[in-house]
Amino acid sequence: MSDHVYKKVELVGSSPESIEKAIENALAKAAKTLNHMDWFEVLETRGHIVNGAVGHYQVVIKVGFRLDD
Repeated sequence: MSDHVYKKVELVGSSPESIEKAIENALAKAAKTLNHMDWFEVLETRGHIVNGAVGHYQVVIKVGFRLDD
């Protein structure tokens, strides 16, 4: 197995649908410019309240990706 070096970046995803969709939105956007994404970790979850109901979910994640050789 080769030695790899990884980098982590922090992202904030949002969605009016769900926490999972907020994560998916952040990962989909990051995948357009980051290669070799391998994992994510959820750091924070929060939401926006509109008229007593959830208006938006917001999730802060760290994404780990392998640097090119």
